[in-house]
Amino acid sequence: MAAVLALADLKQQVRPTTWLNSIIKGDCVAALEALPDKSVDAIFADPPYNLQLGGTLHRPDQSLVDAVDNEWDQFASFEAYDAFTRAWLLACRRVLKPNGTIWVIGSYHNIFRVGAMMQDLNFWLLNDIVWRKTNPMPNFKGRRFQNAHETMIWASKDAKAKSYTFNYEALKASNDDVQMRSDWLFPICSGGERLKGDDGKKVHPTQKPESLLARVIMASTKPGDVILDPFFGTGTTGAVAKRLGRNFVGIEREQDYIDAAAERIATVEPLGKAELVVMTGKKAEPRVAFNTLVESGLVRPGQVLTDARGRYSAIIRADGTLTANGEAGSIHRLGAKVQGLDACNGWTFWHFNDGTSLKPIDDLRAIIRNDLAKIG
Repeated sequence: MAAVLALADLKQQVRPTTWLNSIIKGDCVAALEALPDKSVDAIFADPPYNLQLGGTLHRPDQSLVDAVDNEWDQFASFEAYDAFTRAWLLACRRVLKPNGTIWVIGSYHNIFRVGAMMQDLNFWLLNDIVWRKTNPMPNFKGRRFQNAHETMIWASKDAKAKSYTFNYEALKASNDDVQMRSDWLFPICSGGERLKGDDGKKVHPTQKPESLLARVIMASTKPGDVILDPFFGTGTTGAVAKRLGRNFVGIEREQDYIDAAAERIATVEPLGKAELVVMTGKKAEPRVAFNTLVESGLVRPGQVLTDARGRYSAIIRADGTLTANGEAGSIHRLGAKVQGLDACNGWTFWHFNDGTSLKPIDDLRAIIRNDLAKIG
């Protein structure tokens, strides 16, 4: 089972990673203050929605709707909710790594207040994701549109954070080679996935589907990363993180939820290393300058490069630039110049003769990248 740490025990821990893959029992802000600075790679937060229910909700047949009426979702005012939101967001900001990202999910009751607060605290909003539910709850009174979606905000720590994880190529490949859109279609948590107590009632009123968390985690983390969930509930984030080879830390104050989460996570079998390899594209590979090929001896000053058909040629200079017909420049600029174009990918345009055939200099860049990967 997942380890459960009392907040007092956490503060006394000597080893800095004792809290990994554990559930911390306590108030989220107090627990977050006990975690190290810049210690988590990603955060998924499913805070109270502050639904402001005016009373019990009934179906047309007068049967009671099992709505969210728990004490933890009730706040005295919007001002109280805003103060709570600011406190936990600031605490999350401290433990998030500079290149980490945060996801916050909510409904129309709270997500706009949360989003404004995130901007006030200098988080940089990357996307808002619409989770469109295939099987939403009806609007029983018939006085409003059926509420069929929730919104997730995805943000980096600040506007300067450019190296955050986004597994674009993997998402695109899994989406039939089409860019993944910001509207996601998933059913709400139901059936065998929905945790229920001995009385047959839902253990948690807002349990999220594992499919939703799987896409969040696959999109914005790498195997071995640490994912924090400050409102852990019944542990969907922890269960999916464990299955996908990520570390997690959950914070939860309700013992019933902690018990259900710990038992649930204990049954999860992690996937193997081969299944967890994340597909990457050229943008994710180390940057290699053409001059590196010259310095490593893969090409030499004075060597002639041509295009694939031998129509254009250029000479390599010692400083890593090319020259042709009195013009000089980078492999890209000169490639564009000789063709009379505005732009050119010099790595695929220029070719070298390996003694048997012409090959793109991009093959030589791949050699450098393989060497860098071995070092890393």
